[in-house]
Amino acid sequence: MAIRVLIVDDQALVRAGFRMILEAQPDIEVAGEAGDGLKAIEEVRRLRPDVVLMDVRMPGLDGIEATRRLTAAGAQSKVVILTTYDLDEYVFDALAAGATGFLLKHVPPEELVHGVRVAAAGDALLAPSITRRLVEEFARQRAPVRAAGTELKTLTEREREVLRLLGRGLSNPEIAAELKVGEATVKTHVAHVLDKLDLRDRVQAVIFAYEVGLIKPGSAQ
Repeated sequence: MAIRVLIVDDQALVRAGFRMILEAQPDIEVAGEAGDGLKAIEEVRRLRPDVVLMDVRMPGLDGIEATRRLTAAGAQSKVVILTTYDLDEYVFDALAAGATGFLLKHVPPEELVHGVRVAAAGDALLAPSITRRLVEEFARQRAPVRAAGTELKTLTEREREVLRLLGRGLSNPEIAAELKVGEATVKTHVAHVLDKLDLRDRVQAVIFAYEVGLIKPGSAQ
């Protein structure tokens, strides 16, 4: 089945450009478009796309609030934030609102396509170093809010190692290679980590890893 994408941007030319790039792929289908946050929420409910490419700055309801409302409503679509700047201050809020990750608007076409596929697979856009930098900054800006000792005790030693590797931005295949186990095993460990720590997705897992000190900002450990 093709990956169904909703493109949300207030500029028709931007939407048209993304549509042209994505529809050239045999495994991707543009299910619809929206020019503002309110329309985006309406279209997500109607179309149930796999991935939403969400602009940050739009008239009326912006992309962050739209993402927050979709998350609160339990929408299953993966929201990927589109931004012009690699350290856009609003992206921090977007991650907190429930975004899966982000893409720069000026990325090459192949990166846009790759980003959509990664998001659709549920493997959050955390691998690029630029995203790790964003998450590190996100962690710096927010005081730790969790009792590290208590919550980490619920994890097995292997699950804690998986969480540490998630915090470094590794994908499931990369974690599998690092631990010398199968990818299916990694998926099971990730699911257990998210469930035990009551985390919504991999983005929250990465932020958690920074908050509790498993990963230090700027560290590659």
